[in-house]
Amino acid sequence: MAALLPPLGLATPWLLWLLPLALLPLLLSVTRRSAVSSVAAAPEDPLSSGLRIALTAAGMLAIGGLVLALAGPYRAGERVTRTGIGAQISMLIDRSGSMNETFAGRQPSGAEESKAAASRRILRDFVGERAHDQFAVTAFSTAPMLVVPMTDRHDAVRAAVAAIDRPGLDYTNVARGLGMALSQFGAGTPGVSRALLLVSDGAAVIDPRIQAQLRAEFTKVQPNLYWLFLRTKGSPSITDKPAGEDTPQAAPERHLDLFFRSLGVPYRAFEAEGADAVANAVRQIEALERDPIPYTEERPRRDLTGWAYALAALGLLLLVLAKLAETDFVRTSARASSKRPADPAPANGQAAAVSKRAAA
Repeated sequence: MAALLPPLGLATPWLLWLLPLALLPLLLSVTRRSAVSSVAAAPEDPLSSGLRIALTAAGMLAIGGLVLALAGPYRAGERVTRTGIGAQISMLIDRSGSMNETFAGRQPSGAEESKAAASRRILRDFVGERAHDQFAVTAFSTAPMLVVPMTDRHDAVRAAVAAIDRPGLDYTNVARGLGMALSQFGAGTPGVSRALLLVSDGAAVIDPRIQAQLRAEFTKVQPNLYWLFLRTKGSPSITDKPAGEDTPQAAPERHLDLFFRSLGVPYRAFEAEGADAVANAVRQIEALERDPIPYTEERPRRDLTGWAYALAALGLLLLVLAKLAETDFVRTSARASSKRPADPAPANGQAAAVSKRAAA
């Protein structure tokens, strides 16, 4: 039963010590008293008894409402869990030196956009497309760096994506980056869609021992894995076999793709050779991740002082109407007219002059 009632509070609770003043109408009456010679002379009047009880209650309501209003009542804020459409998305963004090149493989000049700038712009637009998505951002090159943990504060996520504008070293340690990105999901809630989005223009060899650890982590978390491969024009595809020996050292991107396919989790790779292809891949990922997700809604504190003043005003209004009902405006007006002074009689001299003019 207590869970059904909203949590209430008072800004200045000590003022409730004045609340016993609301009992004064039980001792003092606000109506006019009329003396009668005998109580037996007045018959029993249920209407008058009801009005007396109502006016007493109105007086108690007026005083109690004023005291309660001065105490500052409010309904406390609360957290409400609802269900929307979205996903938990952990973004792992490459910040190696090659990301500062264009898709043509050269330093940007003029209106040209680097792979890092294009991906940051598109990811900032992607964040916030749906109100209930949750994001985490991790950057990596030689070592991973947590930029922002899993959160639904989209402004903070956009700022985190925009902040990844400093290049790291040329070495791409994707293994440690994947481990940190997976750790952002936490315990989680059953049924919530989880997605790990890797944005990178290359890969590196993952040690077999690290592969085993990552495989265990992927099995535990079970995310949907997306690799947005920012491919430089003219470079080999992740599906192309090398002309010589097919080893992770010779074709790291191809073998990273094979490793992802062997994890036993939903996996999809997107090869983008331009900003438009990156935007199209992000739209496809957004369309795929459309599952119910619980989210928490913060309800702010609500001031109830106005309601307390309204109750006090209602009680005072009833008392004022009762006092006005006691006043006989017609009789009061007649009494005031009877008390006006009469016109003064003419003086003796004036009376004699009037008599002479009448005799003439």
